[in-house]
This record gives sequence, C-alpha cells and structure tokens, in this order.
Amino acid sequence: MGEGNPRGMQDPLVIDGSYGEGGGQILRAALSLSILTGRAFRMVRIRAKRSRPGLRPQHLTAVQAAAAICHAVVEGAEEGSQELYFAPQQPAQPGSYRFDVGTAGATGLILQTLIPPLAEATAPSWVSVTGGTHVPWSPPFHYLQRVFTPATEVLGWRVSLHIKRWGWYPRGGGRVQAAVRPPTPAPQDVDWVERGDLTHLWVLSASSNLPDHIRERQAKQARRRLQSAGLSPDTVDVVDAPSPGIGTCVIVIGAYENGWGGGVALGARGKPAERVADEAVDEFLAFHRSPAALDPFLADQVVVPLLARGISRWRYSTPQATNHLRTVIWLSTQFVPAHITLHEETDRVIVQCSN
Repeated sequence: MGEGNPRGMQDPLVIDGSYGEGGGQILRAALSLSILTGRAFRMVRIRAKRSRPGLRPQHLTAVQAAAAICHAVVEGAEEGSQELYFAPQQPAQPGSYRFDVGTAGATGLILQTLIPPLAEATAPSWVSVTGGTHVPWSPPFHYLQRVFTPATEVLGWRVSLHIKRWGWYPRGGGRVQAAVRPPTPAPQDVDWVERGDLTHLWVLSASSNLPDHIRERQAKQARRRLQSAGLSPDTVDVVDAPSPGIGTCVIVIGAYENGWGGGVALGARGKPAERVADEAVDEFLAFHRSPAALDPFLADQVVVPLLARGISRWRYSTPQATNHLRTVIWLSTQFVPAHITLHEETDRVIVQCSN
C-alpha cells in the first residue's frame, strides 16, 4: 500500500472523529492506515459525542505506540485533546516494543492498531502491552487469539498472541505479547460468504482471585446451554487466571469451515455465575443461528487487514451492518481508493469490495 504516495508530499487528510460510531475505533483505524499508506491526517472532534470527549489514556497509548513504530510527527497527543495531527515519517519499523496503558485500558485495541502495519513489514517484531486484557467495550485477548488472528492468517499474516497475566477492570495490570512475522503472499481474492459446517466449539470459563466454584458453575451452565441447543463443545477450559485484580468471564468461540464467531460475557459484583455463562452463550447462539460467516465484531475488525493486504476482490457475510462496520468502511475509504458496498439480505449482510 501507499507505493505512489511519497511520505509527507500530500496535504493531511482531515477526518471528523465524531463521524458514525464516533469513538476510538476511528482513531485506531486511522493510525493503522496512516502508517500503511504514508498519508498524514488531522483528526478533529475526537470522541466529541462521548460523556468524556477527547483522548483517554488508552487512546493516547495507541497514538504513542503508533508513533513509535513509524517515527511519526505528532501534535495534540494529550489527555482530553479533541484534535490530533499524525504524520508517519517511515513505514512501520520492525523491532521489539513495550507499551503500558497505565490503566485497565484495552491491550487488545492497542494490538489491533499496531498489528496491521507491523504485519506488512519485512522483518519480525515483538510487542508487549500492559493493561486490561478482559475488559468492557473491547475484544478480550482470547477473542483476538481465536477469532481475529485465524482470520488474518488466511490473508497471509503470521501473528501469534500470548497472555502472561490477566488484567480486569478496574485494576488492569495484565500483559499480552504478540510475535509478528513477515507475511506470506496474499490470496488473489477472499470469499467468506458461505461459512460451512461448525468444525470446533471452544468454551473458556476463567476467574481470578475468586472462589473456584464460580468458574466451575460458569462452565457447567455454558455446557448445559450449548447442549440444549444441540451443540457439544469440543473443549471446555476452566482456568484460574493469574492476575493482580479480581474478575471472571465466559467466552464461547466457534470455528467453521469458512468463518468464525464468538460470544463474550464478563462478570460483575452481584452477577450470578450462571448469568455470565448465559450471556456468552446467547451472544454466540445469535450468530450461530444466522447464516453469516463472520460475527458482527469480526466483520468490522477485518476491513483494515483486507485493505492492508491489497486484495483486489473480497467479500464476506455478517448478521447485520453495525455502526462500527459502517464507520470503519467510511474511514478506510478516506485513505484507500476502495469501492466497498453493503448488500442487505433478509438474514445477513454481504460486504463486498471490488477495485
């Protein structure tokens, strides 16, 4: 990407950070695509519609991390800032990097900012991020490891993820690592419309610094609910997770012949273990009962990787076109001259790109 765009030779793109979903997603995708294309941008009205607008600590970490891997010129990288200028001076530089959100901010969102440019580099990189690993409003570590990463592997990326310590809200303190190796050749086209049969069903019930019976009850309820729906998990992992904080979760992930989907639920004070399991299973079953190949979360997460790989023709199905999906499509086409369309059918949406 960006072969015809000498770095620093074009006026920066001006991006309205309040567009569509209007959250941190626009910023993170813009950082990735800016490094990949070499195109500078100025973002205004960052998170303007949020109760606490502007950059929060995890957004600042994403900016600082992105700047570190491409030696970017940055202005406005301050907590609460609603305007940011970002100008990469080099393509992503392979190396060994460590970043600390300093709060329970999502480590997975930092990784999703850095992986696209580093995955296109010609030498390997190692990235360690400290913060939240299983926290609200972000993909938990195991979703990235078992849904996002396998999908990008089909595209030719070689990313392996490891968790060293779990981080729950509000304490954080988790640590994840990513090894990113140079890619294999990209496929000529990608077709994830018909997902095929379910090939593997995995359940995780984990907790930290809580009685054993909580994670055991979660696992039992998740298995019972899935079996009542005619599904038998291949693996149910019950994990006493090392962490400085307190927390619990249930994650249900299905791999199909040509698709991926998951359901995630986090525990909370006063929330019964069975309800945590029910929420994760309900989310997974809502996807499984649709004919779509990618769940709604993966559907917006794969747009940047697909464009980064330069694949001329791709399409996939998802249960519905979320605001996150529409927003990342809009943002991506500011950087890349791609023609992406949404075709809404009765029980799914087809996302298609043809350049």
